[in-house]
Amino acid sequence: MPRTARIAPGGMLFHVLNRGNARMRIFDDEADYAAFEKILSEVLPRASMRILAYCLMPNHWHMVLWPEKDGHLAAFMHRLTVTHVRRWHEHRRSTGGGHLYQGTYKSFPVQTDGHFLAVCRYVERNPLRARLVKRAEMWRWGSLWRRMHHKSGDSGLLGDWPVDRPRAYLQLVNEPQKPAEQDAIRTCMNRGRPFGAPDWQLATAVRLGLQSTFRLRGRPRKEEK
Repeated sequence: MPRTARIAPGGMLFHVLNRGNARMRIFDDEADYAAFEKILSEVLPRASMRILAYCLMPNHWHMVLWPEKDGHLAAFMHRLTVTHVRRWHEHRRSTGGGHLYQGTYKSFPVQTDGHFLAVCRYVERNPLRARLVKRAEMWRWGSLWRRMHHKSGDSGLLGDWPVDRPRAYLQLVNEPQKPAEQDAIRTCMNRGRPFGAPDWQLATAVRLGLQSTFRLRGRPRKEEK
């Protein structure tokens, strides 16, 4: 359901994802998860960035980010991942021992309405979908748990949402998403395609130079004569 946005004109939200190289584990234990959150807390004050949702999984992580200006996403992600990779190797005394991540992070723009809520729901129900917990809010390493265990107005890493959170949001997160919605999010994740209403998708693709994300992959078919 579309909701009124508070985001300033021209602002853009992004879903961001990265995985361990060859799907290797990034987080082996609670100390690894806590170390990553500590890096987030250190990097965030030095960046013009707001974290709206996130979820750390054993071999990957998701974040929904709101940069204040164009270009801030790349700078934030560079500082975050470089710091994480360096400390990850230092902790294991494996400096120079290979790549931690599969490559550059993947991202796609998200429309600030019900599509934003759908993406946050997808991110925050990830541990439930992977059957790591019985309820999504039981997963310690994500924004859903953090919001529930911090005092009002003291959400730590998290910024205010640009739309109203539904009163039954927790119930929604714990309910399966419709396959069509889930597939649409995954398509945008894989292609870097804007996620939103059709007109918004196309306008955003033009604005950000993402028109290729709508083209069919593979070699073009020969015309029949």
